[in-house]
Amino acid sequence: MNERLKDLKIPRHVAVILDGNGRWAKSKGLPRNYGHIEGARTVEKMCEVTWNTGIEYFTVYAFSTENWNRPDDEVSALMKLLRNYMKDSLKRAGKNNMKVRVIGDKERLDADIQKSIEELEEATKDNTGLKFTIAINYGGRDEIVRAVRKCAKKASDGQLLPETISEETFSAELDTAGYPDPDLLIRTCNELRISNFLLWQLAYTEFYFTEVPWPAFSEEELYRAIEAYNKRERRFGGLSPEKNA
Repeated sequence: MNERLKDLKIPRHVAVILDGNGRWAKSKGLPRNYGHIEGARTVEKMCEVTWNTGIEYFTVYAFSTENWNRPDDEVSALMKLLRNYMKDSLKRAGKNNMKVRVIGDKERLDADIQKSIEELEEATKDNTGLKFTIAINYGGRDEIVRAVRKCAKKASDGQLLPETISEETFSAELDTAGYPDPDLLIRTCNELRISNFLLWQLAYTEFYFTEVPWPAFSEEELYRAIEAYNKRERRFGGLSPEKNA
């Protein structure tokens, strides 16, 4: 771990909304799709950086349920990039001992992408390094609706009594089941909203917003986010020690 962080509390789970790929490319006179390619490379780099920093869980918002509304050529390019990324991830995950999970509604994705996701998750399920989660065709509201349907189906089948449904039983039906909620959410490129990302899981997460576009995001910017996180007082609805004294 870097000396700069040795006395700081490292968040166990960091989630990132990857924003600014297209704007970064445009600022350099390049096509938007080039920004997405560079953004994918930044994800690769940050997987290694986060693990070396002591972060155990790293979740990125790669493609939302609303991103289908983008121009057809951009969506096609993103899907092509995703196909290549899945293949490369299989090699990297084995080398780096990384466990990969994909969350979101996979049914809308092409069959070959679904197969690649299944192969990647299966091949890495026993790895003990970074727990890396990629949100693809993901929307927080969609995830909650799907979880409600699962609970309703179990209730209808007599497997679940409605009065026994708790936050824990509901969380177990979410895509992120078994993983802790994010401690820190980072959003890049000066956007100040959560854009339908992890609506249930972000209830007590600390937010860090930066002007840096995702392709330019660096180890230094991650350190700044962690330093800002350490200045927050996480009370989870309770009183601060001073007020409780």
